[in-house]
Amino acid sequence: MSTTEPPDPDAAGVLLGPADIRELAAALGVRPTKARGQNFVIDANTVRRIVRTAGVREDDVVVEVGPGLGSLTLALLETARHVVAVEIDDLLAGALPATVLARLPGKARNFSLVHADAMTVGELPGPSPTALVANLPYNVAVPVLLHMLDRFPGIARTLVMVQAEVADRLAAGPGNKVYGVPSVKANWYAEVKRAGSIGRNVFWPAPNVDSGLVSLVRRDPPGTTASKEEVFAVVDAAFAQRRKTLRAALAGWAGSPAAAEAALLTAGVSPQARGESLTVEEFARIAEAKA
Repeated sequence: MSTTEPPDPDAAGVLLGPADIRELAAALGVRPTKARGQNFVIDANTVRRIVRTAGVREDDVVVEVGPGLGSLTLALLETARHVVAVEIDDLLAGALPATVLARLPGKARNFSLVHADAMTVGELPGPSPTALVANLPYNVAVPVLLHMLDRFPGIARTLVMVQAEVADRLAAGPGNKVYGVPSVKANWYAEVKRAGSIGRNVFWPAPNVDSGLVSLVRRDPPGTTASKEEVFAVVDAAFAQRRKTLRAALAGWAGSPAAAEAALLTAGVSPQARGESLTVEEFARIAEAKA
């Protein structure tokens, strides 16, 4: 359930409220687009709650993807040592530094902007990020999350706000009906859990779905001689045909049903099992067992 908190008097003049968001958008001629999944947070209590839930510390270097008009950016800057925002939109990227300077002039030098597509970002300015905190665009949330975790191994803690359905998938465990490719791949990098729900009324425009918070705490990947790419190939094959047994689903990957069965038996996995019952460690064993 989402929570409603009392108004925060300290937010006035620093964080962005509904009127501030609309004024900024109007001044820039910005109209939120569904194509980029733009829904701007208009509630100061919500962004403060996200920062608290993320456990952002004074020594953290936080990377934020899709900062938009700066609602969460300002809340992060209040606490973190440095914030690097990655924004693809030309207008939004051009305006954000001025918003930071106007609202938090004392923290402006602790802010960096990268005008780029997060899916192509290979390096960031300044110290390596230690945390990722973001309101991710619904349409690209999973690939962006996985790319950032893969490219920046120093990110130890992540908190993302995503569509509730996506949050459920990311945090699902084996046997859950929504357990799938995002669940397994996220588990390669981190311990994943649901960290709360966010209602629709804190956004402008209000989306037609609820949102959820997902916490990811970095861990070592499973011990295996197989590469990440090899393991993920097994995962993709296993879930491409969810209703089939692994012997059948992995036939193309292994070269034949018999070869798939041999790899499964070597890995200690029943050929009659289905992908939704396996842990990421079991997928790693299957990848390693391929002849």
